[in-house]
Amino acid sequence: MLQTISFHLIALLLIIDPVGVAAMFAALTQGTTDAYKHRMARRAIVIAGMTLLVFTVAGDLVLQALGIGIPAFRIAGGALLFLIAIDMVFARQFGLRDLSQTETREADERDDISVFPMAIPLIAGPGALTTMVLLMGRAGDSVAAQASLIGVLFVVLAITLALLLIAGRVVKLLGTTGVNVISRILGILLAALAIQLVLDGLQTGLKFG
Repeated sequence: MLQTISFHLIALLLIIDPVGVAAMFAALTQGTTDAYKHRMARRAIVIAGMTLLVFTVAGDLVLQALGIGIPAFRIAGGALLFLIAIDMVFARQFGLRDLSQTETREADERDDISVFPMAIPLIAGPGALTTMVLLMGRAGDSVAAQASLIGVLFVVLAITLALLLIAGRVVKLLGTTGVNVISRILGILLAALAIQLVLDGLQTGLKFG
């Protein structure tokens, strides 16, 4: 069970990347009051958490309705996560993990950034949603593994909230280079996880194909 919890924790920390999210939050809330920052942070975490939970529970039903098997979804999900990992390693905007120029302008003009862009897509983005469905599928019928996944999700969201609340100090401490270094390290690990998911999908598909 400890190994399962560790796997879930590492996977979610890699894909949500609380430090990177905090850096983006600090940029979007620069010059605003602490009360505004705290309100946006709390709302973003609640909305992202609800989105991830709903997708985790209903994701398998959606796949079944579309006739998509778990092996195929693992391969597709692994490919998506690998592209996000490349994004993280090169610290560039490829449109998978960061905001586009249009989205950035829209976010700058918004009074409420909790839903967009913080909750979706920065926290509960395509990668995080895909990861939750994949991890739930990996848990199978084990209630303990499923409960572990949900519990770990709350822990990661709590860590993200804590970093959002002190985002300015985190970015000032680490600097842009420090944030990018952490993101690159997480990206390398995420790339390995993505390849493993693809291999799992291929192995399962060949076994039952």
